[in-house]
Amino acid sequence: MIRSIAAVVVGFIAVAGLSLATDEVFHLLQVYPPWGVTMTDPRLYVLALSYRVVYTVLGGWITARFAPASPMRHVTVLAVIGLIGGAAGVAVAIGRSDLGPLWYPVAILLTAYPCTWLGGMLPARGR
Repeated sequence: MIRSIAAVVVGFIAVAGLSLATDEVFHLLQVYPPWGVTMTDPRLYVLALSYRVVYTVLGGWITARFAPASPMRHVTVLAVIGLIGGAAGVAVAIGRSDLGPLWYPVAILLTAYPCTWLGGMLPARGR
């Protein structure tokens, strides 16, 4: 049971940690505006979505690799956590233009499950 929980947690930490670390690098490099200032350039949201998609695939892959058994069951748990987080992001963003465009959290929500699933399928192809 502990290994199962750890597999999902490690996958989640990979997605969240890498996303936040990359955000920080882009803020430090002044690609993104300072923290607390809303981005206005849609291309910056596309950039953020692009690396989040990659990290979400990676999180699914990590979870499947570390799962002690039934890797896709573990990947599904991670994907559902992503869906819940994505849905929360959409709920918060509705009616809040100061948080950026609504399409961005919607895109995060819509990519959460398929990207996590894709990452989970990658280890199975190598078996």
